[in-house]
Amino acid sequence: MTTTTVRLLIVDDDPLVRAGLTFMLGGADGIEIVGEASDGAEVEALVRELTPDVVLMDIRMPAMDGLTATELLRARAGAPEVLVLTTFHADEQVLRALRAGAAGFVLKDTPPAEIVAAVRQVAAGEPVLSPAVTRQLMAHVAGAPTAVRKDTATGRLTRLGAREREVALAVGRGSSNAEIAAELFMSLPTVKAHVSRILAKLDLNNRVQIALLVHDADLVSGSGEKP
Repeated sequence: MTTTTVRLLIVDDDPLVRAGLTFMLGGADGIEIVGEASDGAEVEALVRELTPDVVLMDIRMPAMDGLTATELLRARAGAPEVLVLTTFHADEQVLRALRAGAAGFVLKDTPPAEIVAAVRQVAAGEPVLSPAVTRQLMAHVAGAPTAVRKDTATGRLTRLGAREREVALAVGRGSSNAEIAAELFMSLPTVKAHVSRILAKLDLNNRVQIALLVHDADLVSGSGEKP
């Protein structure tokens, strides 16, 4: 069985953090550190030059922060996955990075083995954000959606068919694919197919963004909407 090597770009303004991450991740099987950056302003050029699969992105940097760099990067065709590196698990900037298409986040004090696993997970197209953490983020920093955000999200969700909408609402409630399959009496492959179609129809990167859109439409706050 052939294991694909994950090409990783590390972005952090602290040289000691970069050195520690390079030492830790560079020794992991199946991960190749292709470059480092000390600021978000360097990221686009390095991505074009080095073609990483994953960018491990610090949020707080002096010239261009990781949020802006993530937004610019994820707007590109064929962009690498972005894994946000932060010191706070319930932070408004983390939420904004997820809205921009980041595949998840890890805390700077996360055990090395878990950071390695997170890099591999996002490289495989799986977001690193459990349903419980998604709910916690939204509860702590999202608050009630504004009227404009609610109307925009509601309008986007009208693109979905009835069954896709049921799946989207279940994702918004934090259900896993297996839980959705049991709840809606579907097979697991059918749920995965619905999620893929939802992502395509709504032009989203991952299921975290589906959950955030459902939250913005105010369909899971309070009493919520039941499918």
